[in-house]
Amino acid sequence: MSTSPRSGCAINAAVEAFGDQWTPVVLRDMIFGGKRYFRELLTGSEEGIASNLLADRLARLVDSGLLTRAEARRGQRARYTLTEPAIQLVPVLAALGSWGLRHRDTTPRLAARARVLEEGGTELWHRLMDELRVAHLGSPDPHPERPSAMAALREAVASAEATPPTTGVRGGRRD
Repeated sequence: MSTSPRSGCAINAAVEAFGDQWTPVVLRDMIFGGKRYFRELLTGSEEGIASNLLADRLARLVDSGLLTRAEARRGQRARYTLTEPAIQLVPVLAALGSWGLRHRDTTPRLAARARVLEEGGTELWHRLMDELRVAHLGSPDPHPERPSAMAALREAVASAEATPPTTGVRGGRRD
């Protein structure tokens, strides 16, 4: 990590690493959306992140040790890879999603992943982290016989997309 946190508080140190408005969104899109390139993250952003903000957040994530950036030759796209500390944020992001389901207005499509993560609990989170280690770190799959966590997340989003949109939604549930 290139900078020290303002204090020795573990919560402060974590928030300084990924607690601004855009960093969790970038991590969400990489972890749950499989995006690994600048252009994918920029054009796939539901929230419409500006290119200068995305470039800044990616650089910060690399500096903080949550991502690595592969060197790209001229004309090639740089590929970003999650590090083990970033992969271990899955339970944190799942908990944030659960909180958002209960306390913020959401849409069924955008809440679908959070709902699956909440319902799947720690077993699903660990499966997802193992899959991310395979994809990003080149680790062998310790349990190839298990159902895919990423497939479950994709299926939930697809199912929610097939459902007609509603208004007045709290936590992705129809009122």
